[in-house]
Amino acid sequence: MASKMVAPSILSADFANLEKEIKAVSAAGADWIHVDVMDGRFVPNITIGIPVVKSLKKVSPLPLDVHLMIEEPERYVEDFIKAGSDYLTIHVEATKDPAAVLKRIRELGAKAGITLRPRTPVADILPLLSLCDLVLVMTVEPGFGGQSFMHDQIAKISVLRREIDSKKLACLIEVDGGINEETAKLCHEADVFVAGSYVFGRDYKTAISSLKL
Repeated sequence: MASKMVAPSILSADFANLEKEIKAVSAAGADWIHVDVMDGRFVPNITIGIPVVKSLKKVSPLPLDVHLMIEEPERYVEDFIKAGSDYLTIHVEATKDPAAVLKRIRELGAKAGITLRPRTPVADILPLLSLCDLVLVMTVEPGFGGQSFMHDQIAKISVLRREIDSKKLACLIEVDGGINEETAKLCHEADVFVAGSYVFGRDYKTAISSLKL
């Protein structure tokens, strides 16, 4: 079985030293850098925007995996891709026409991702998988870091794995929320683990290595 990929979430990094943090997790074996974008509307928190992504792109040796937790993402996908997003993930609940937004992301040269809140049925995104390079399963309620893992979301990963494999789709499964060495084992059918406090709260290399097993 292929080694898992790890995308440390900078939401848990030291924002005063982001360049240093990104280069440190890169040297420690990370595969992507996960960037959480929140608008205070779709989720009750505000994080970073387009200028920060542009700055991160200049210093990151790794692909930027940008998760848009924003209403009407179609208004901003072009700007986020121009800023340097390699993967751009939208929420199925945040737009009236997710298929059109996913197609637009690909047209603009980025990898397209779809995700959903924990309470949204996985069936809502199954028809969109052929338009995606990435599907993100949230194992916490989006909006804040450091939450506890929601075990009832694991079943979504299995449904997605079966669907992707049966249709031979080139779509990675990513999991975000409460990921650590133990919860990662429960999500063994996924391809990519997003981890914030688990990586940035300890020795980076040890934490990242434990998730790749």
